[in-house]
Amino acid sequence: MIPAGAGPLSAEELIGLESTLLPALERHHLRLLAHGLRTLQAIAGRRSGQPPGAEAIAAWSCRQPQLADDPDFQHVLAGQLANIAAQVVMIAASLDCDPLALSLDDLGRWAVQQADRRLGTTSDRPGG
Repeated sequence: MIPAGAGPLSAEELIGLESTLLPALERHHLRLLAHGLRTLQAIAGRRSGQPPGAEAIAAWSCRQPQLADDPDFQHVLAGQLANIAAQVVMIAASLDCDPLALSLDDLGRWAVQQADRRLGTTSDRPGG
């Protein structure tokens, strides 16, 4: 696991994501979405509106010192962040809010709904 403070999520946020009662697959997807959302918010410099476009994401990845010597990985990372941006837009539309205004709680509720749908169950959990 990445040490707290080394990425866009705080230690408290990481603990919150790990403490969900989600199955492993959905919890992993939730962590990826949360990390991606926070990264997109950092790239955009805001927590409202639409996610940054492909050019802004690519420019950001080129400016990351740890990626400076790996243009192939920069390209792959930019593509993955663009995919996450599309997912965030879809999730936000289902919740009737701006994509970058999504909270980790919003993502958690969405993940619970997805898990329930996949498993064919209904949730008795709060917010589910």
